[in-house]
Amino acid sequence: MKARGLRVTFYPFILMDVPPGNTLSNPYSDNGAETGQPAFPWRGRITCSPAAGYAGSVDKTATAASQVAAFFGGASPSDFAISGETISWTGPSGDWGLRRMVLHYAHLCAAAGGVDAFLIGTEMPGLTTIRSGASAYPAVQAFRDLATDVRSILGAGTAISYAADWSEYFGHQPGDSSGDAFFHLDPFWADGNVDFIGIDNYMPLSDWRDGFEHADAAEGWPAIYDRAYLQANIAGGEGYDWFYASAAERSAQVRTPITDGAAAKPWVFRYKDLRAWWSNAHYDRPGGVESATPTAWAPQSKPVWFTELGCPAIDRGTNQPNVFFDPKSSESFTPHFSRGWRDDAIQRAYLEATYLWWGEAANNPISLVYGGRMVHVPECAAWTWDARPYPFFPALTDVWTDGGNWRLGHWLTGRLGAVSLAALVRHLCLRAGFPEERIDVTGLWGAVEGYAIGALESPRASITTLSRHFGFDAVETEGVIRFVMRGRAAVASVSPDDMVAARESDVLELTRGQETELPQALKWQVARADEDYEAAQVETRRITVDTTRIASESFPMAVPPEEAERRCRRALMEAWTGRESTVFRLPPSRLALDPADVVSFAHDGRAFPLRLVSIADADARGIEAVRQDREAYDLPPGAPRPSALSQAIVFGAPEAVLLDLPQLTEDLPAHRPFAAAHAVPWPGEIAVFRSPSTDGFELLTSFGTRARIGALVSDFYAGPTSRFDLGNALVVDLLTGTLESVTDLTLFGGANALAIETAPGVWEIVQAGAAELMAPGRYRLTRLLRGQRGTEGTMGNPTPAGARVVLLDTALVSLPIAEADLGIPWNWRIGPASRSVSDETYVAQSFTPQGAGLRPFSVVHVEQPWRRPRTPGDLTIRWKRRSRALAADSWGGLEVPLGEELEVYEVEILDGATVKRVLSTATTSVVYSAAQQTADWGAPLGAGDTLDIRIYQLSTLVGRGAPKTVTLSI
Repeated sequence: MKARGLRVTFYPFILMDVPPGNTLSNPYSDNGAETGQPAFPWRGRITCSPAAGYAGSVDKTATAASQVAAFFGGASPSDFAISGETISWTGPSGDWGLRRMVLHYAHLCAAAGGVDAFLIGTEMPGLTTIRSGASAYPAVQAFRDLATDVRSILGAGTAISYAADWSEYFGHQPGDSSGDAFFHLDPFWADGNVDFIGIDNYMPLSDWRDGFEHADAAEGWPAIYDRAYLQANIAGGEGYDWFYASAAERSAQVRTPITDGAAAKPWVFRYKDLRAWWSNAHYDRPGGVESATPTAWAPQSKPVWFTELGCPAIDRGTNQPNVFFDPKSSESFTPHFSRGWRDDAIQRAYLEATYLWWGEAANNPISLVYGGRMVHVPECAAWTWDARPYPFFPALTDVWTDGGNWRLGHWLTGRLGAVSLAALVRHLCLRAGFPEERIDVTGLWGAVEGYAIGALESPRASITTLSRHFGFDAVETEGVIRFVMRGRAAVASVSPDDMVAARESDVLELTRGQETELPQALKWQVARADEDYEAAQVETRRITVDTTRIASESFPMAVPPEEAERRCRRALMEAWTGRESTVFRLPPSRLALDPADVVSFAHDGRAFPLRLVSIADADARGIEAVRQDREAYDLPPGAPRPSALSQAIVFGAPEAVLLDLPQLTEDLPAHRPFAAAHAVPWPGEIAVFRSPSTDGFELLTSFGTRARIGALVSDFYAGPTSRFDLGNALVVDLLTGTLESVTDLTLFGGANALAIETAPGVWEIVQAGAAELMAPGRYRLTRLLRGQRGTEGTMGNPTPAGARVVLLDTALVSLPIAEADLGIPWNWRIGPASRSVSDETYVAQSFTPQGAGLRPFSVVHVEQPWRRPRTPGDLTIRWKRRSRALAADSWGGLEVPLGEELEVYEVEILDGATVKRVLSTATTSVVYSAAQQTADWGAPLGAGDTLDIRIYQLSTLVGRGAPKTVTLSI
């Protein structure tokens, strides 16, 4: 990031992995006796045990200092070994304290080339306010020591600080009736290794409630989104002018002024009064009595960085910007008086109001010490921009489980990229040729994710479309075009007595439109930015009306459907409320009224709001107005609609297996090997290329079915053949697919056959009658048939865990090679057919097909000589022939078919590993003559002797078949 020219602040973030149902001791209980800490709490809850204010608390004791020291640990910069970009811990293995974590990160940052700023901690008021005595704060000193060590690692070019919570940075006022007030972080802020005051700024900027009679609405503020209203509370309102002493007083809006009696320093208790805190010397007040000497803080000595600044995208988020909604956490809250629905507009309004306010020189003084502004706006970081790709985050909750928190959370991803409505309208006005000083868009709020001008269209037409969708008006006043949202409070009251009657007419003309002229339903079409700007339709309707008209409208803009539904509902209510229109005249003395203003019309003891539509000035002011329902402009959004993303499919290299196996079905040539492949996602079709060299690959075949491939979970031992193996269990993990138990009859028909790689390129075929699911993808297979199709000689003893397993079903592909290709060491490339053979998604393998399907099976039933009476002399060795032909598995035939062009055998006479003699025969017996025995052993074999032999049946194409090794007893 630094190489791209970005300023980088490293921000180590502690997450509290405290799951529900834990039995940990809860420090926030008397004597720490309560078990079960709140689930996934905020790191600011870390404190001593028992915590301050609870019976048995260790706060203000030496034990508190010991607990703090244990939490930080004893790591030092020298406890790490650095090798390039690899950082290794060389200190005590049991030290997992905060110092080890932070110093490790510091070493990593140094190895990466350094960072512009480094934070050694963040939002830990429960830790920094622990006292080991009346006024000693051990964690503050520990952070100072940590800053010194981080400086030794990162050097003078890195700005170092701590990101204090907004409720923590300015001091510690325990509220325990002691009267104590300490600037407890001042030793840290004044430390020479600390470069700035870090504050995570989530101070409330509003106190908005339901209805329009609460205190802030009564003061005349038009809406919670109004920038002037929010900015008035940056250095005012709650936390500056007044506070709520209890939850009950908050509900009743009983506001207690922040004062300081004779000391006359109310800023000591104002967390919003940054200017006074930054500009003045600080004096601790133990027991409420101000000290004679100031703290180490030097006024105006260091700038303030808002290391976090943000607001959740939730209704009335500015009432309490610090809370977040996360159902799994004990810290999950909605802001005060929030109705809990998504509101992107309030998040944007908060950020715009805050950044613009601090950007004004009048609000942000210059330091007489370092010459810069008090708040260093370029380093103020909005929380939070997520590096995960929008809209896949948050839509893919199967990938990112916190995606559900995005809707109401602090995330700017997917929101900040939109253009504010005010900026878009200003841009359109400038395109129309208006000078900027004649445009006032401060009365607009909201955002547009996209707006398309698809044909010749005037800026006025574009603004009209926007006004229809968002519900705002444009009015010329004092030479300025002013844009204002509808739904504002009345600015004046009028009655028939205030009106001027025209000649021969009434003072007031009131018109009520017919229901049949109004729509029963509105249908709006918009685009969805999170679905590649596909169209989305929203609808709203009135039920108990006589009209059946349906009005449809398409808006060339991208907005969230739930927000479009809210505005569609507003438009329908506006149409029905506005069917009551009125015409009247006011005297010139009411010149202050402009179109778009709202007046309260009082008549017969009732009052209702009228929005002024037009004003014609002559001898009197002719006014046209429509009725307004202010509630229509404060509706909830529609139900959220999950996005249906068209995801780009990224193919990786497949798991590809080439197998030389016996013939499995009669319709497949016996000499052909097999291929199997597995990939997630499946690319649709897999291509198989081959070449006798390292280039010049030619396509051999392709196939479109994913094979069931897996691996052995545990060692698999040898077992009996020609009957069920009931002693072994085959445990396999499949990448995908399932297995199920089968009947013996189905098993004998070839079901549940698997090839197990007992050695590289060597496969045993096993069938399983019983399959038990043990875990997702893991099966325990029993009632086994071993060494099927002549593979009994390939059994491993054991076959090791991890060996490949391939299900032998229709997904297995027979490779169309010629018999002449056997024995050639081909190079193979296997990968997605949609990609080039040179693509990185192709797997390269070397594989020499040997024609295992042409190899004769081993012979069986080798007869022991002792079964027949004999005298020393010629020895006749007899056996039974097997056939590799599939038709041989019939119990009705007299003899199995030959399956080879000629019947020929070779018998090796063995002396250990040495072959003494090879006998050839065209029948299922051979004579080992007395003369041959004498030549080999010095005398004919007699009673009690043994003889090791190995028998092969021969194939004219591939030579020797599978061997049968036997020890004969003479």
